Amino acid sequence: MSAQNTFYVVVSGDTLSEIAARFNTTVEQLQAWNNIPDPNHIEVGQRLLVAKGSSGFVPFPGPEWFKERPNHPIIGLMAIRLIEEDCSAYGPNGGQTQWDDEDRSSYSLWQKKLGFKGPDADGWPGEKSWDKLKVPFPHFG
Repeated sequence: MSAQNTFYVVVSGDTLSEIAARFNTTVEQLQAWNNIPDPNHIEVGQRLLVAKGSSGFVPFPGPEWFKERPNHPIIGLMAIRLIEEDCSAYGPNGGQTQWDDEDRSSYSLWQKKLGFKGPDADGWPGEKSWDKLKVPFPHFG
């Protein structure tokens, strides 16, 4: 991963979801980084921040992304990291790419391991706990 932020200029025919997939991020993250209220409306020539530099880890996609029960490779990589951190509430088929109750229970164990309590350990990822988990970028292809 580069130490520099990565930008992309929208061309005719682009969609935010295609751009997100191309740069291994989420539509929600692109919306947050670029202040885009409507994910169905981007302009040709618009310059978008598509990757934050230096870390090599998936930046926090935002709390609402998880509540929409995403099906994305990032969820599977998050599960691997939770298992590596001995924070697994996964059954025999757990740790897939679809966010579910096992992910939330496992993430709650991670939050508790970090010292969070009460509503701060509810299993819904937050930026501080996510950044400490260090979920690697998915590799496609």
